[in-house]
Amino acid sequence: MFLQRGSRVLRQQWGASKAMGKMALGNKKAVPGAPRWFSESRRLYAVKPVLLADIGEGIVECEVIQWFVEPGAHVEEFSPLCEVQSDKASVEITSRFSGVVKKLYYETGEMAKVGKPFVDIDIQGGAEAEDAGASKAADASQEAASSSTPAPASQSLQQTEAGMAAQEPSSTPKVKGKAAALATPAVRHLSKELKVDIADIDGTGKDGRVTKEDIYRFVQQRDASASASAASQSASALPQQPPPPAQAPASSQPSVQTETRVQLTNTQHQMFKTMTRSLSIPHFLYSDEVDFTDLVHLRARLNKVLAQTPAAGQVAKLSYLPFIIKAVSMALYQFPILNSRVEIDPATNKPSLIMRSLHNIGVAMDTPQGLLVPVIKDVGSLNILSIAAELSRLQGLAVQGKLTPADFSGGTITVSNIGNIGGTYLSPVIVEREVAILGIGRMRTVPAFDDKDNVVKKHVCNFSWSADHRVVDGATMARAAEVVRRVAEEPDVMVMHLR
Repeated sequence: MFLQRGSRVLRQQWGASKAMGKMALGNKKAVPGAPRWFSESRRLYAVKPVLLADIGEGIVECEVIQWFVEPGAHVEEFSPLCEVQSDKASVEITSRFSGVVKKLYYETGEMAKVGKPFVDIDIQGGAEAEDAGASKAADASQEAASSSTPAPASQSLQQTEAGMAAQEPSSTPKVKGKAAALATPAVRHLSKELKVDIADIDGTGKDGRVTKEDIYRFVQQRDASASASAASQSASALPQQPPPPAQAPASSQPSVQTETRVQLTNTQHQMFKTMTRSLSIPHFLYSDEVDFTDLVHLRARLNKVLAQTPAAGQVAKLSYLPFIIKAVSMALYQFPILNSRVEIDPATNKPSLIMRSLHNIGVAMDTPQGLLVPVIKDVGSLNILSIAAELSRLQGLAVQGKLTPADFSGGTITVSNIGNIGGTYLSPVIVEREVAILGIGRMRTVPAFDDKDNVVKKHVCNFSWSADHRVVDGATMARAAEVVRRVAEEPDVMVMHLR
């Protein structure tokens, strides 16, 4: 009897302990924030470094203009990461992976190296972020469900006051320059020249962008405030004494020479390297005077036709440059050596000529960023209107600083029109990997004699050629220049050679 009663008690105690264990396990599962041991492998990061790709033309570094992301941001494949400014153009860099940004290797304004990592992306970070968000949401719902005890009156009063304070308008001043990073390279270059922090300026352009007018206005206000402050301080500091004796004129006092070191811009740095290499080429100069009278009349007639029949995608007005570019292309068919480049043959280690079939004519342009030379591709297959349209497109992109590396690549010969600024003669420097360049001077009106010895008005312009004297002799250059002169003086000849 005693044994039966004891075994019954033991069974009851065993059952009670099992019930308590189940309850404890059940409560343990409901504890918020408990670690999920079977999902710990998801926490291992798969970080992929994104390398700055080669953007062409031998560029080895570029400046980070602005970031579109920050650490912790989720990005998709092909979404923009940052904008970089090379020596010639600005390029938008996109992501190769989808994930979460872990690290930015460069700050805005620093020089990034081509082929080196510039951002790290955790390709599993997106899934981890979603799991973390779902876990936080679940924890919040469990906490809300478990908190059924009403808050004391003092706590409710504090919460009400906090809510009212949150609804009051913030007195924090507006952050200036929030869209400063969207400014064009020309605007950023101007801010550096005037020693202005572009982040201190409120932009009035599209989407809050900072414009050149904003910078000039900011500098004017800054200088005015500084002058007024200096005048006020000097007036208050004047002692109540008789005026000092008259001093000698300022001109008799020796001036002190001061020197200030200014770093080259990206464009100037590229020009420094390119021109240094170009001057290793032995140049010779050939100049000629071209009669533009017939071309002036032809251009006037064509512009009248264009004004009467405007069309979409068509230029509204022709300049003289498309005609000259076409004339150069026509001369290259007869003298293809001017469309070549000099190269050392790796097999024989001797110099050789690389003949090129397409006439890709570079056009030197004066832009806010400095001298740029975009290229009009395959001029031989284009007519005057097509050349003018492409020239207009490149000029617009150059002013905005939006030229791409493809717009600079593949040039075979260059035309530099300095005459629209001034100057009659010039001695242009050959561009690297080319053998000739044409410089166009200012067109001017002069008196001349016609066939009957009557004085007439003519429009003349000087063409200045530079050629690589290692492979081009003076006679060849003179003959090629004569073809260009004859076509420019008789522009109707172009009609027979249109392709």
